[in-house]
Amino acid sequence: MSRAATLLGVIGAIVLGWAAVVARAQDNPVLTPVPKACEVPGETVIAASPLPNVATALRDRKKITILTIGSTAAAVRGPGAYYAVVEQVLEATFKGLDVEVINRGVSGELAADAAERIKTEVSLTNADLVLWQLGTADALAQVPVADFYVTVTDAVTWLKEHKIDVILVGLRYSKAMSKDLQYQAFRAAIKEIANQQNVLRFGRYEAEETLERIRREQGTPMSEAAATESSYVCMAEYLARAIAVGLFARTPPKPAPSRN
Repeated sequence: MSRAATLLGVIGAIVLGWAAVVARAQDNPVLTPVPKACEVPGETVIAASPLPNVATALRDRKKITILTIGSTAAAVRGPGAYYAVVEQVLEATFKGLDVEVINRGVSGELAADAAERIKTEVSLTNADLVLWQLGTADALAQVPVADFYVTVTDAVTWLKEHKIDVILVGLRYSKAMSKDLQYQAFRAAIKEIANQQNVLRFGRYEAEETLERIRREQGTPMSEAAATESSYVCMAEYLARAIAVGLFARTPPKPAPSRN
């Protein structure tokens, strides 16, 4: 199948599936549609996977604490502002849910440094979910892909062992890097880690690439600053809905009552 054919039905299929999945859930929460500016008839940017620990927090505490970590970049309003969208979408979808997003991102941070901080940050914040932006800084710094792979795998394993869910947010799109073998190797590494560890992956590169292509075809190209701003908005929209769907992928059963 050609790449063009593969690009059809991706996010579109996910978006259509969201309403059906959520509508069947308890208390019938309903997700609002993705904003038109973020609709992408393209490749999958969210690989579906359960979020069992977030589901437990929703069920038992009606509160979810999300920690954002890793490399980030300064957009017009600052990247932290967009995580408010995650809070708004989830709180509007699940009645009575309190969502707290704690931004601990550091511009240009390598995965190895973020991995060291993760243990401390999750302890301080009692996070249920980690959104880890990674890959771009390592690729540009020419970190060996094998070292990156081991670092991220070990950190994800540690998070899972400590009952903390994680979403891997991949590399930024750059037309100049589309044929760079090192850059593309990092994209492949993140995808493989997510598949092997059965954790959610947000394909930011794919989303931004497709959004740019659509705007170019429609004759509405954006400046780099405007494209970055739009990217953060759409990323937050996609992430919020991925979390919502992940909550219903595998909701943990309540513990059996004690027979003592």
